[in-house]
Amino acid sequence: MAERTVSIGSSHGLHARPAALFTQAASQAGMPVQITKGAKKANAASILGVISLGIDHGDEVVLSADGENAEVVLEELAGMLEADMDQA
Repeated sequence: MAERTVSIGSSHGLHARPAALFTQAASQAGMPVQITKGAKKANAASILGVISLGIDHGDEVVLSADGENAEVVLEELAGMLEADMDQA
């Protein structure tokens, strides 16, 4: 299983809009992706799951995936989380 620790770049955290963009990308990854904040874990393709984690700007989360090209998938998703999606 591949893992990647990411610091959230969006200035308002993963509220509805950036969470929707992230979960859409995760659902198209072709493999299950998990996002973890502290002791709480969620399916990265679930908008309700991601929002329920209460992820704020600067928080560290762990992305994990298991499958062919998992490292590439995590790199792309991590890039999204590190960017300020509130500026797009």
